[in-house]
Amino acid sequence: MGFEEKLWAAADKMRSYMDPAEYKHVVLGLIFLKYVSDSFQERYEALKAEEYADPEDRDEYLAENVFWVPQEARWDRLQADAKRPEIGRLIDDAMGAIERENPSLKGVLPKDYSRPSLDKQRLGELMDLTGTIGLGDEVSRKSDVLGRVYEYFLGRFASAEGKGGGEFYTPRSVVGLLVEMIEPYKGRVYDPCCGSGGMFVMSEKFVEAHGGRVGDIAIYGQESNPTTWRLCKMNLAIRGINGDLGSQHADSLHNDLHKDLKADYILANPPFNVSDWGGERLRDDVRWKYGAPPVGNANYAWVQHIVHHLSPRGVAGFVLANGSLSSNTGGEGEIRRALVEADLVDCIVAMPPQLFYTTQIPVCLWFLTRNKSNGRFRDRSGETLFIDARKMGHMTDRTHRDLSDEDVERITRAYHAWRGEPEAGEYEDTPGFCKSATLERIASHSHVLTPGRYVGSEALEDDGEPFEGKMSRLTATLEEQFAESARLEEEIRNALAELGYVE
Repeated sequence: MGFEEKLWAAADKMRSYMDPAEYKHVVLGLIFLKYVSDSFQERYEALKAEEYADPEDRDEYLAENVFWVPQEARWDRLQADAKRPEIGRLIDDAMGAIERENPSLKGVLPKDYSRPSLDKQRLGELMDLTGTIGLGDEVSRKSDVLGRVYEYFLGRFASAEGKGGGEFYTPRSVVGLLVEMIEPYKGRVYDPCCGSGGMFVMSEKFVEAHGGRVGDIAIYGQESNPTTWRLCKMNLAIRGINGDLGSQHADSLHNDLHKDLKADYILANPPFNVSDWGGERLRDDVRWKYGAPPVGNANYAWVQHIVHHLSPRGVAGFVLANGSLSSNTGGEGEIRRALVEADLVDCIVAMPPQLFYTTQIPVCLWFLTRNKSNGRFRDRSGETLFIDARKMGHMTDRTHRDLSDEDVERITRAYHAWRGEPEAGEYEDTPGFCKSATLERIASHSHVLTPGRYVGSEALEDDGEPFEGKMSRLTATLEEQFAESARLEEEIRNALAELGYVE
């Protein structure tokens, strides 16, 4: 059992005392505390070894982008008191002290460990187990132990909470595919419904994996759920990622905190098919350049919000329900036609079912680009790529599917080859998988963007047997089976007759 599973098993003991939505913050708060303490302690020991350095000088830590952790919040001190009944209050005090020393986290950290409903003995056990795992030291940072724990827990919480609980969590393989497709090397990255910040974390990893530096991209985000907004702030802080998430939680559609932002890359997983989004209050919004979205569904409000925030060379990748590809309700078909005719739609990917923890609704990925002839890639004006990935992926358990690295690479390579990236090789239409279609072809399908309409059927392998010969062989086999069936029927009738059941 890996350390992630051990931690989950310990945390899961609290299930009988509170629901997952509550103990999520108990666990993730402790992981945060352990991480900043590990990172601090490593720097502390290094300073102790230096002749003229003061290990209690706050500036020595800030200079190295290390959280300054006040004495009362240091893990070894807290763990020494883990068995004491007042441990909850001590953790609350530690969280408050970290917030005072690090203003970017003001009001963000969980501070209700002292509440009576939280079993202090189990809290102490969870602390002891968390204490055995290195999270913030250099070795652990290099192997991203923290990322693995956070990701594992967010995924498990999404699964445990069921419908609605995983709204903050986009599966890793989906985030990875979006990021690999749009390649956010350098510039402004924006997520208007950023959840726990997975898109930002994966974007930073992408930059580092391709030889860039953290800081090559500037992060902008917004999140309407106050709890999830705080979770995102914590997630970015512990990774040393600076992001502008606005001064408070807010709904991007009704209170856009980044009104003037024009982003180079937009990544998003907006809530699907929201019917009560308050559209009646936004009938004449400046963002609805391609048509006012229906009051009964927010899908095309999100699409146009994203287009509105794209820079002149910007690219966007986002998740939507499959209905967005073909719906004509409330003028959605007209908006989709206008987007296609404006040549904004670069690629559509139909995704396999059961990828998400919280919905069985089939989903697709949209990739939009402001300018298909901007010189970065080949001129794709008047063309759109369709990819049908519905049969890809593998089941990880009875109800959830995931994409493998090979699946992600196949989809990404097709898109990159199509848009003319030399290292991706030559692009070719593949029946049943991918097809490059012209705007005229899309218009002939009434601007429906379902990939299955364009990619056709997968080519069946020819087994080399001539048709006439195959029909003769199959007919002969069928005659044999008919004869065997008649023989078995006769045997059964005789057996029943002997028993007196039939004449």
